Amino acid sequence: MDEKIKASWERVLHPETLKTNIITASIFSMAFEMLKDSIIEKIEGFFTDGFNENGMIISPEYKEKVLTLNRSPLYASLKWLQSMNAIDDKDIERFEHIKRCRNTLAHEMLTFASSGVEFDVIEVLEEMIGILRKIEIWWFENLEMAIDPEAYSEDLDLEQVIPGPVWSLQMLIDVALGTEDEARKYYDHFVANSDKT
Repeated sequence: MDEKIKASWERVLHPETLKTNIITASIFSMAFEMLKDSIIEKIEGFFTDGFNENGMIISPEYKEKVLTLNRSPLYASLKWLQSMNAIDDKDIERFEHIKRCRNTLAHEMLTFASSGVEFDVIEVLEEMIGILRKIEIWWFENLEMAIDPEAYSEDLDLEQVIPGPVWSLQMLIDVALGTEDEARKYYDHFVANSDKT
């Protein structure tokens, strides 16, 4: 049997490798959806005029100022964030790279399972976290801190701030793809502290 074919089948049929690859692709897709949701939903929330029995009432301004920027709510939201200087051209390029990688994993799962992909999955996940963090910190600084500046210390170091969505995504990655020690630290901390609340 050809060595490449043999290696490919060994990779697919090895239980641990296959499980890890499926979990990796699933976490990657989930992370991408979290990033997309954060990009779109934060802006929708910003343009909310209240709530009714159907949920948020989005103001007409949202359509005028955001949705007119692109037919896709995602790309319109990215354009709006760029116009607000929350992200830049490089971030848009990174997002496009991340999206291509996500599409590769989603549409070529068997290829990934058997022979891998041409990009470092963990590296791209870190890029995702980087963009998510940049956007979340922008909202924190320009909305939350701007609304109630007295609630925050003047010498607050934004590098030390970990937004909730960033923490959630990092936790998922650590638990699903990290070492046994990384994975267990969240569980052990939860179990140790769950009875204290």
